Amino acid sequence: MAWVLLLGKWMHSKSLRVLLALCLLGTGVPVAVSQQKLETPQQTNQRIHELAGAFQTRGGDYQIGSGDLLRIEVFDVPDLSREVRVSESGYISLPLLPVRVRAGGLTAFQLEEKLAELLQVNGLVRNPQVTVFVKEQRSQPITVIGAVRNPLVYQAIRQTTLLEVLSQAGGIADDAGSVVIVTRPAASEDGADPQAQTIVIKLRDLLESGDPRYNIPLQGGDVVSVPRAGIVYVVGAVEQPGGFVLQSDSEEMTVLKAVALARGLLSTARPDDAVVLRKDPESGQKREIEVNLKKVMARQAEDIRLYPNDILFVPDSTGKKALRRLGEVGLAITSGLVILRAGR
Repeated sequence: MAWVLLLGKWMHSKSLRVLLALCLLGTGVPVAVSQQKLETPQQTNQRIHELAGAFQTRGGDYQIGSGDLLRIEVFDVPDLSREVRVSESGYISLPLLPVRVRAGGLTAFQLEEKLAELLQVNGLVRNPQVTVFVKEQRSQPITVIGAVRNPLVYQAIRQTTLLEVLSQAGGIADDAGSVVIVTRPAASEDGADPQAQTIVIKLRDLLESGDPRYNIPLQGGDVVSVPRAGIVYVVGAVEQPGGFVLQSDSEEMTVLKAVALARGLLSTARPDDAVVLRKDPESGQKREIEVNLKKVMARQAEDIRLYPNDILFVPDSTGKKALRRLGEVGLAITSGLVILRAGR
């Protein structure tokens, strides 16, 4: 008799999974959602830390910035050898050169080559040998804000990459979205400030390999922002209860998609008695929205959209008692849940 009951439970569980898969196909939600690789924010942050260390820039790659004091020596031409400070717009001036020279963003070696070329082109020195020393570095502030563990202003004294500053900020927060935005103020030769440059990088691309196309070098004045995307929680009689991070604020998460991310229902689930707990962000009032998952999966009821901080509760055979406890505990039930986000 026992094996008959076990077989019945297994078939019930299997039929729920098959039904869910068929429903996902019918509603346009990819079945692959339920097979998507998920990872915790801690695993993501460990990856950020490892890649930041592996691709850390060398000290010799320091990029000259505004406010730096440079010692420029032209061999055998003492009149051209001197100390100069880089202007706020990133330029320096040398006697006899008809133009100001862009130094900001260059390494000392790159500036040496540039100055040697200008001296030769302008007929000032036949075979110039130029040496540039960074005598005094002014730290270059890089601001990290948004959904990171520890927002900060990072004082860079050498070239620094995106992964490095994210690592310094302790990595991403639980509700971080799927992109990183770098806002860079633009400066021109006359000191004007045209429209800032905005660079959007997908977090998944950045973490694939630390590719320099995505792990970009940062400059003084850059603002690194990680937008918040929100979390939807799924608890109760599901295979993998947890909080699931939305890819962005605009991502449309539904009840069926949330169940798929939670790896489906347990054999003891009561899908016809599910409920969505929602807290109004303005009034603070809590709402309970009844959801008949059976009807939703049978396409006889609307697949309800979920919003950040919503909690989808699927009761099991102790449904009524659990639901009463749920009403008492309210939104605090998410405490201690594993937070999961799309992996690589």
